[in-house]
This record gives sequence, C-alpha cells and structure tokens, in this order.
Amino acid sequence: MENLKKSVIKIAYTSDHANLSSLQRSFIPFLYLASSLYKFGLSLRHHFYLYGIFRKHRLPVPVISVGNLTWGGNGKTPMVEFIALWLAGSGISPLILNRGYAGGDEAKMLGRHLAGSSVKVGIGADRRATAAWYFNKYGYIESQSSTLVEKHCLEQVGNPPKSEKIGAVILDDGMQHWSLHHDLEIVMFNGITLLGNGQLLPLGPLREPLAALKRADVAVVHHANLVSAQNIEDIVIMLRKVKDSLTVVFTEMCPSFFFEVTNINSIISLGTFSKSVVLCVSAIGSADAFVQTMQKIGAYHVDRLDFSDHHVFQDRDIALVKIKLEKLEEKFASKPVIVVTEKDYDRDPMIFKCLHPYRVFALRSQLQIMRSKGCSEDSFKKLFESTIGVKLSSLMGYPELKSAVEVRS
Repeated sequence: MENLKKSVIKIAYTSDHANLSSLQRSFIPFLYLASSLYKFGLSLRHHFYLYGIFRKHRLPVPVISVGNLTWGGNGKTPMVEFIALWLAGSGISPLILNRGYAGGDEAKMLGRHLAGSSVKVGIGADRRATAAWYFNKYGYIESQSSTLVEKHCLEQVGNPPKSEKIGAVILDDGMQHWSLHHDLEIVMFNGITLLGNGQLLPLGPLREPLAALKRADVAVVHHANLVSAQNIEDIVIMLRKVKDSLTVVFTEMCPSFFFEVTNINSIISLGTFSKSVVLCVSAIGSADAFVQTMQKIGAYHVDRLDFSDHHVFQDRDIALVKIKLEKLEEKFASKPVIVVTEKDYDRDPMIFKCLHPYRVFALRSQLQIMRSKGCSEDSFKKLFESTIGVKLSSLMGYPELKSAVEVRS
C-alpha cells in the first residue's frame, strides 16, 4: 500500500509521463477515471450548496478558514498555530476546529504548543457540533460587540484579559468545508511543489480546480525561502491571473531547536549535529522542505527515508530504518542520528524508542512571515483587523502583548 501511495504521488507531481516507470504509467487510465468521477462529485456538491439543497451555517463569531487546493505539505497547521497565538496575544480567545484526521497528529501538536494560552483546540469531524459544544461551555463574544473587546484590551495593557469567551474560530483545513460560512479565506500553497501536474485528485494533487482561488482573500506561498526569486515572481503572476485583488503572503519554517524523543523537555541547539551523519525520517506532505532545512542547518551528511503523509509507522518500517542506519554507519564509520518532524513524533511518540541504540531527535520549527515585494505581515494584519473588528496593529504595538507570539520579518 505504501508503494502504491508513493507511485500515485509521483504521478501527481510529474508533468512528463516519460519520466514515469511503465508500472506507474499503467495506473494513469484508472486514475484518470477516478479523477473524472471526483470532478463530477465536486460539481454536484457545489450545485447542492448553490441551490440551497445543502445549507451553509454562520457561527456567532468570525470564522477564519486556513485551507489549501492541493493535498499535504502546505503549512496549514503552522499557520493555524501562528494565527491562534497572534489572536491570543491580542486579547482574543480563539477556538481551533480540527477534524482529527489520521490519528490527530496535527491536533496533538497544536495542543502541546498552545498549552497554557487562551487558545482552545476542538477535535471532531462535525465541526459545527464541536463549535457548539465549546460555545456552550465557554460562551462567546458576538461579532458586533468586538469593539468592546478592543476597549477592554486597551484598558488592560500589561495584563491581557483572561476571558475564556471565544472571540473567533480558526477552521483548520477549511477550504473544502463548505457547510460553515467563512469570513476570511486563507489558502496555503507549497512553493516547492505548487500545483504538481495540475490535475484533480487522484490523478493530480488538486482538491479543487485553480478557479476556486477566486473565493480566497489571501494566498500564502509556504517554504518561499526554498524557492528561487524567479519562481516566486512566476507564482505571483499565476495567482493574480486568477484573482487580481488577492493578497499574497510568503512564509517559511524557521528551525528553533531539537529535542530528544525520550525527553520532550530537552532543548538541543541547531549546531549540535554539524559534524554528524543525519538520517531524516518523515511521513509528511513536504519531505523535500524538511530535508533541505536539515541541509541548511549544516549536518555533515544528510540522508533521507520518506513515507507518505500521515503514515503510521509499523515494526517493519522501524526495521527498514535500522537497515538504512547500519549502511550509513558502515559507510561513514560513525553512528548516525535520526531526525524526525514534530508531526511524526506526535503521531506515535513511543515507536521511535524502538530504534535504540540510535538516538532520535525531533526538529522544532515555527512559521514566520517573510517580506517580499510589498507583501508583508502588515498587509496580512489589515485583513484580520477588518474581519475580527479589533485593531491588531494597536494591540501588537505593546511589548507586553507582543511577547505572547514571536512575529519576525
């Protein structure tokens, strides 16, 4: 099954079929048929909403949707965390609605990172019902009274409000979640892979046609630091052709430190492995970005072992990793270390302990907004001001509140 997933991914990100194996090319007719059926189902669903057969529901607080047009590796979860901390630092208690897909690795990571803040993380496939449960428990601040929130915050500078009432909802992976009304639509793109072969699932990586970008308010090009300036320019031109008024923002994942999987509280500096042989093991949507980040950090040698996104590691996978490690140890006459992503760690913290005597470390990174051609944190912030109704620019000007979230250009 894992090999089949890898073959489908290879097809989705290869425009020239000549670069595919004969086995992979044999899958294309079946994928084309499945893609056509998917397109028909998507169109049918769209028309059901258009003609009121399916209803959209409006929540009593502003809803910020963070989604994508392609599968995995677009930085949705780091962006959700970034926005949640930003709002919490401005005195607004946000509720993140996460569906808990594939064992809930993303939700676990969010819960761990946001512990101690006013952010709440609701998990469940029925996100309207999940939101209702949290509103009943904590209460909410209605949109029209949001100016009162601003006044309350400004009166308590240096002592941010501790209200548990929910002031905004962040819809994680929300673009295709049409049953809830979205007040702000943020669409994430992986700058490295972008649209792949441009086809709909499962022949390609697209969950909707590119024209769906017209619904968006913001397009975020993630991993922009790993893309050439010329490619960035081409991406902006392509996006603006679909919607000229689109705000385009560029982000990157900045590594902070490592921690050992046997001790989550450990903090190990980025330069620790400068003389080490490193094996990157990951089951994420953008393994290339992870590996390139490790190479930039400066390990002596970086090798990799990739699995499909959200893959749950089994004993046979651990055996495969050990074989790879033994080969590296023989080649370099040095015991290699394993580095995984936090998402992989949170999926199953115990499995990596089976790699003893080899040491396993997880890389902690955080999303940051880059400055590029007039697209910056400020333009991003203005959309939140108009959507949430609170002057974030004023609130974020106070060091006491700004310290709650690191925002660097």
